[in-house]
Amino acid sequence: VQLQASGGGTVQAGGSLRLSCTASGVIFRINLMGWYRQAPGKQRDMVAIITTGGTTNYADSVKGRFTISRDNAKNTVSLQMNSLGAEDTAVYYCYTQDSRALSYWGQGTLVTVSS
Repeated sequence: VQLQASGGGTVQAGGSLRLSCTASGVIFRINLMGWYRQAPGKQRDMVAIITTGGTTNYADSVKGRFTISRDNAKNTVSLQMNSLGAEDTAVYYCYTQDSRALSYWGQGTLVTVSS
């Protein structure tokens, strides 16, 4: 499984960005899709995940600002990020887990929020 993410970049504080990720290759049934992020010098943390049925889970720090969505037919997951702040600056990684509980990671896309 290959995960290709896009949509990162630099945005001013208070602005918005949308990340997208598409899974391709030999794909078993995908259960979870989501996003993690890793800021400089910090561990990689969950940002948001979504199940096949649309159940979502968000990190407390992004609730009310970020929205995750997915298209099961296209094996894509997106993350709409609003009201971005400096604390959101990080490399964002697309993530998926299939029905065998195998996890896959994208290459990461950098989001920089300038003040």
